[in-house]
Amino acid sequence: MTIRVTIWNEGRHEKRDAPVAKIYPDGMDGAIAAGLEDRDFAIERRSIDDPEQGLTQELLDRTDVLTWWGHVAHDEVKDEVIDRVQQRVLAGMGLVVLHSGHHSKMFRRMMGTNCNLAWRELPEGDLERVWVTNPNHPIAEGVPPFFEIPQSEMYGEPFDIPAADEIVFMSWYKGGEVFRSGLTFYRGLGRIFYFSPGHETFPIYHHPMVQHVIGNGIEWAVRPHSGARKLDNWHRKEPIHR
Repeated sequence: MTIRVTIWNEGRHEKRDAPVAKIYPDGMDGAIAAGLEDRDFAIERRSIDDPEQGLTQELLDRTDVLTWWGHVAHDEVKDEVIDRVQQRVLAGMGLVVLHSGHHSKMFRRMMGTNCNLAWRELPEGDLERVWVTNPNHPIAEGVPPFFEIPQSEMYGEPFDIPAADEIVFMSWYKGGEVFRSGLTFYRGLGRIFYFSPGHETFPIYHHPMVQHVIGNGIEWAVRPHSGARKLDNWHRKEPIHR
């Protein structure tokens, strides 16, 4: 089955920051899409500057999995757009939230917390070693026990989120910090995967293993059944037992 994927990228850094544009001449969404070319995905790319901020109801209705990258324009995303995305996730659309998307209105809405964390951005970056903590999970398929990202932004604990349903990856940084970098959540009929590697000033989305994990996350986030009971607000007029 071809999975219909919408890659949503805020797209602001590539337009205003020359170093970012040099690393990602086709945008971070372009790099992410290029890394998924070997998958059976039908990909559409959207940004905040597209009509209806790129997330029309019609587009969401035909999307199996939405990936989300944002950073400097979180507050510009309209609440009505967040409402649309939230309802689609609750109805079964998969959501893959990347890197600084942890502070997006969308992720905060789905988590119910501020989603704050510790961070450090060095010009030369931090070495990040991503460890697999759940090797039997589908998102970890084809991933070695660990892989390294030579230049990364440090994200560290504590991470202000509710307990994840599954911890798939844990990152260690050269500075000594650790971070729950690959997490899954179930909301309504939808599946959410959060994956933290992906800072805009480093070529992280060109990293083959990062691309592989994102692809796995998309395939996992597709709801594996079609006959699920709709989660209505049922009025049970008559009691079961009398």
